[in-house]
Amino acid sequence: MPETYSATHTLRCMGCHAEISPELAPANFRCHTCGELLDVIYPKQTALPAELRAAWLSRRLSRKLLDQSGVWRFREALPILADWQNAVTLHEGNTPLYAMPRCASFAGTDALWGKHQGMNPTGSFKDAGMTAAISVARERGATWVACASTGNTSAAMAAYAARAGLRALVLIPEGKIAWGKLAQALDYGALTLQLRTDFDGCVRVLAELVDRAPVYLLNSVNPYRLEGQKTPAFEIAEQLDWQVPDHLIVPGGNLANSSALGIGFSQMLEWGLIDRLPRISVIQAEGANPLFTSWQQNGGEQLQPVHAETRASAIRIGNPASWKKAVRLLQATDGFCEQVSEAEIALGKAEIGAEGVGCEPASAVTLAGLRKLVRQGSVQRKEKVVLLLTGHLLKDPEYTLDFHRGKLLTPEETAGLTLEDKASVNQLARGPQVLDASVDAVMRALEGFRSGGAR
Repeated sequence: MPETYSATHTLRCMGCHAEISPELAPANFRCHTCGELLDVIYPKQTALPAELRAAWLSRRLSRKLLDQSGVWRFREALPILADWQNAVTLHEGNTPLYAMPRCASFAGTDALWGKHQGMNPTGSFKDAGMTAAISVARERGATWVACASTGNTSAAMAAYAARAGLRALVLIPEGKIAWGKLAQALDYGALTLQLRTDFDGCVRVLAELVDRAPVYLLNSVNPYRLEGQKTPAFEIAEQLDWQVPDHLIVPGGNLANSSALGIGFSQMLEWGLIDRLPRISVIQAEGANPLFTSWQQNGGEQLQPVHAETRASAIRIGNPASWKKAVRLLQATDGFCEQVSEAEIALGKAEIGAEGVGCEPASAVTLAGLRKLVRQGSVQRKEKVVLLLTGHLLKDPEYTLDFHRGKLLTPEETAGLTLEDKASVNQLARGPQVLDASVDAVMRALEGFRSGGAR
């Protein structure tokens, strides 16, 4: 299919709807008039669904660099560059959609898949957004890029900045980041600064910095991030033969990702690629639940920041920047917002691991939340559900090891579990044993495992 799509787009304030030329975008990507976040808006396109589907699928077999990206092979849907040669790619996207029958049984559904964004180059969903935003930054002549991060954003930004030949500044909360993620930012050459504050404090420092220094902001307030992060929606539809799932469930941290996926599905609906929107729901940890609290108390009209505390470090965010976009998404798709406890997250993560898939703790809120929604009657057994798994298992190996050594959860945290779930935790949390180097010792361990019930 000829690539005739225009690269023309504008930025529009989601509050007052003022339109801003991309070249005049504020450094903080907030409207000069009302301070709200911006959306990327394209001229209305006339698309032929069959041609688009065929072109996108055929690119999977192409050896061209852009075609091998699971973001840029959908480039008709994100014409944000004046020249495609400015795209910066690490072959991101094209991530697997796993059937998850064991987790379906655990949650109480018949058909369940996991869209594993942890299989991206730096191990998280952030790569899909970063390839888009870094590409725009390079095309606009940026030399420094910067982000505040709980881990995954810093890893992705540092990698793509290195690939683009840009310098990267990372601000992270001291002692509140998984070491695997910090190691990535360091290895990719970013100037990495640990600030004595939490993630929201890092965001405040960065907001002032972009006004005083020539750095290009790459947190998720940057609307080009969302343009890249919408492409897993296209992949999910394609992988399900363009049959949209009934329900998509997404972890809730800074709350841009759920909105991005909604943008993707809405764009496909407008182009006639799909015939309806899926319901999209957001799940938060109990200790970092400002959206859930707002949704329960006032339907998302106002949000009160919280002091975030959860071991799921990727969503340990108390004042999410994109909460209004998430509310808009929940309202548009008739979605739910739920919260889950630390014990529910740990059990959900262990169940995903027992499926042979594995994920970081923040991803597991999706399975734990789905189980609650099924028990509440909000999700029916017959519905087709996709979980968005945001990060790789090895992003936070300390969490996994502590769980299997029986050191993760406190008695207070497990007290709220049912007897059945407590038994599941005990069964799944099998730490490594130290034995004598003999066949008899191994045989005894094997018999003990079998008598305890194999997973």
